Amino acid sequence: MDDDSYVFTEGNTALLVSMPHVGTQLPAHIAQAMTSSARRLPDTDWYVHHLYDFLPAMGVSMLRANYSRYVVDLNRPVDGQSLYPGQTVSELCPTQMFNGEPIYQHRADVDAHERQRRIGSFWRPYHQRLAHELERIREQFGYVILWDAHSIRSVVPSLFDGMLPDFNWGSNDGKSCSPVLTQALHDNVCSQSNYSSVINGRFKGGYITRHYGNPGAGVHAIQLELSQQTYLRDEQRFEIEDKKVCKLKTRLKSLLEVALAQFN
Repeated sequence: MDDDSYVFTEGNTALLVSMPHVGTQLPAHIAQAMTSSARRLPDTDWYVHHLYDFLPAMGVSMLRANYSRYVVDLNRPVDGQSLYPGQTVSELCPTQMFNGEPIYQHRADVDAHERQRRIGSFWRPYHQRLAHELERIREQFGYVILWDAHSIRSVVPSLFDGMLPDFNWGSNDGKSCSPVLTQALHDNVCSQSNYSSVINGRFKGGYITRHYGNPGAGVHAIQLELSQQTYLRDEQRFEIEDKKVCKLKTRLKSLLEVALAQFN
């Protein structure tokens, strides 16, 4: 089942962390068609896999994408249905960056043939592995926690007003994850740190959270969208700040411990 479109590391706990937007690879024919600005991949979930580099030591399984979300967005449904009707959202095969600038030099869309090729080469392998691991873990423990790990710039006018809170929890308004677990995570942030936190605010969870989350069947899926100001010195240049990273990793580890203890 291994595929070069993703990296998977198996753990020995009931927790699986998914990172669908950390990839930075681009197939040559796609990169050549993109603008120079788009090739900088400004909408990447920068360094998220480094923020969670303690996962192996915790025995947590991890699945992360190798290819950029500009190739295909693994957190969008293949039918192109909007996750936030009436609001600006990125496409399955994006043609614009978050700032509204075009991704491609000479075209306004990705044709149907190319879209299906990307789905088959990148989208389906990731989701096949994700579904397989969720079922494996659930069979072993009787339940599974899917943690969908993301980050985004703190200010993106096209997507939301003002500045984003530091921790943005999405559980599809309580449908994809136990409200008790979601509240425990939120309370951990609010009571033990000076980070701001919100549940089901601008980000309620994407396709992964909504599609796989089924608390009644023992699958608890929650999305964490981190504001990049929590670990970057310069959000435009994607410059990391070690002191911020150290502080954030301590909090993330604490949160994963909360999640693992919730059903024990």
